[in-house]
Amino acid sequence: MSAPAPEPAPSQRDAVKAAGERLTDARFQALAYEVLGAIEATLDRWLQDDVIDIDSQRTGGLLELVMPSGGKVVVNTQPPLHELWLAARTGGFHFRWADGRWIDREGAEFFAVLSRELSAQAGRDLRVPAARER
Repeated sequence: MSAPAPEPAPSQRDAVKAAGERLTDARFQALAYEVLGAIEATLDRWLQDDVIDIDSQRTGGLLELVMPSGGKVVVNTQPPLHELWLAARTGGFHFRWADGRWIDREGAEFFAVLSRELSAQAGRDLRVPAARER
């Protein structure tokens, strides 16, 4: 009798799921609102430093960013799922809290994706630092 085949290595998606931290609703809200505040603080700094003027509108857990060109990026909290969602021209992304960072299903970090999407729409390099980097 031959030995059973080895289990396949977990995919990056499985690793992200496994690393996901169980959050209470209150902890999720605190972390999510920290992200929204960090984005707003970065936009304010860019405006003060004459980097770029990105308009923002926040309603509860939804933050809409309007680029000077008219393009939009939307960040939305999803409390029932304990996720952050980011919608941009290139598509929608869902992020879960894992190992102290917001990570999507492919392993990409929230602030890196947000920076990439804003940079693409602005036509220049823009970096939104993670909430804990400020």
